[in-house]
Amino acid sequence: MALNSKTQRQTGRPAQLGNISAARAVADIIRTTLGPRSMLKMLLDPMGGVVITNDGNCILREVDVSHPTAKSMIELSRAQDEEVGDGTTSVIILAGEMLILAEPFIQENIHPTVIVKGYNLALQEALKICDSIAIDVDINDTDLMTKLVTSTIGTKFASRWNDKMVEMALQAVLTVSSSSKDGKHQVDIKRYAKVEKIPGGELKDSQVLKGVMFNKDTTHSKMRRRIVKPRILLLDSPLEYKKGESQTNVEITNDDDWNTMLRMEEEYVENMCAEIIAFKPDVVITEKGVSDLAQHYFAKADITAFRRLRKTDNNRLARCSGATIVSRTDEIQESDIGTDCGLFEMRKIGDEYFAFFDECENPKACSIVLRGGSKDVLNEVERNLADAMRVVRNVVYEPRLLPGGGAAEMAVAAGLRRHDLEKGKTTGPFLAVADAMEVIPRTLAMNCGVSVVRAVTELRAKHAGETGKCTHGIDGVTGKMVDMVEEGIWEPYSVKVQTIKTAIESACMILRIDDIVSGSKKSS
Repeated sequence: MALNSKTQRQTGRPAQLGNISAARAVADIIRTTLGPRSMLKMLLDPMGGVVITNDGNCILREVDVSHPTAKSMIELSRAQDEEVGDGTTSVIILAGEMLILAEPFIQENIHPTVIVKGYNLALQEALKICDSIAIDVDINDTDLMTKLVTSTIGTKFASRWNDKMVEMALQAVLTVSSSSKDGKHQVDIKRYAKVEKIPGGELKDSQVLKGVMFNKDTTHSKMRRRIVKPRILLLDSPLEYKKGESQTNVEITNDDDWNTMLRMEEEYVENMCAEIIAFKPDVVITEKGVSDLAQHYFAKADITAFRRLRKTDNNRLARCSGATIVSRTDEIQESDIGTDCGLFEMRKIGDEYFAFFDECENPKACSIVLRGGSKDVLNEVERNLADAMRVVRNVVYEPRLLPGGGAAEMAVAAGLRRHDLEKGKTTGPFLAVADAMEVIPRTLAMNCGVSVVRAVTELRAKHAGETGKCTHGIDGVTGKMVDMVEEGIWEPYSVKVQTIKTAIESACMILRIDDIVSGSKKSS
């Protein structure tokens, strides 16, 4: 025995079957969270916090597993979330199903590489089928875009306020979207669309601002709290006396010198304020501190000042107001002053004051204000909104859509069965992918509580009977078979293709594992 006695080792078929059962266990955790009739999961983290969600990635992130294969399955949903933001549940269910259907082949002693080859052939064919049934979309076509986001949010908790959420997601992404010189769209939701969660009120009070807001109050009580068309100056330098970089001791022998030194400090601050006041801004915002003396000068000049603003908030405000962030007060130019903001106002929400910079002309950043009953509700709505915004972003990047409700998966399954493959060992695994694809419409029907066998058989017959494009799928609410084009249920092409690729590739990787060695290294 070459290995350490503490090491546990599984080889050959037990290892492969162990992997498959682990993948099945992970898929079963989140199977009920697919579709509009989905259930929520309640998770307790070690700190005693509670997460209530039906977002596949969020659930698996909180679940603690020990099996290595289960861990790699959980990685899948994280990769899917980072890449396209939606389809985190589908990818796990699909990958789990691919592995479950590989089990009989392994029992029959078919070599895993043969199964993997069949799966890979099926993946290439599936992508071609997806490509053939996709439709192109114009991102300015609000009607179609609304339907698309509705079908994304429809499966989430916030679906009761569908219209509001859809409108907010579209508005936020199209605000942040900007075209570069070569005509490519750039959408940076993470940096420029900030979600501010304020408990209290109700969800329908939420809104996307045509500008930004942050949780700060003015530094001096006498400053103006409402300004129409303000001139905004953004700084990232401190407006207080500068202390030396290195530690210095000053010995003073003459008592006049002490007064001179204090006066020099005051003059330094006064000069800085004078340089700022010369440009007549209405609002001055800095990322660093503002000394009491500077506040006094600003209040006297009728300027509103804010201090210690986050760098990210400052960048967003710069994109909204057209201002440039200045690093030194002696380098301010007229062009650095932002004049695009329509209204500055301090508003009190709950117990706190918030500064709103609203009604900007052509803002390139925005704040999304979410209101809701409790923290749990707000967190879940924020996750749903983030998914919806990512879906819109994907369509802006690649404006193509596929029918939803399991129609695309059914079309792929029917296409794979029609594909004439030369007979051989790979035929079985190739057709197994077609069966695995049906898991999505099957789970949708299951979560509705209708007869699964009848619904799926009917749908399969419909797809097999039509040679052209067939866009029938399962209506996730009633469980009946409907035409997805008429219902207006769409999914982004990039999400669906990413789901299929990730699921099949990971299933192939897990199938090729034939040895699991787990053991502790000796602690030195």
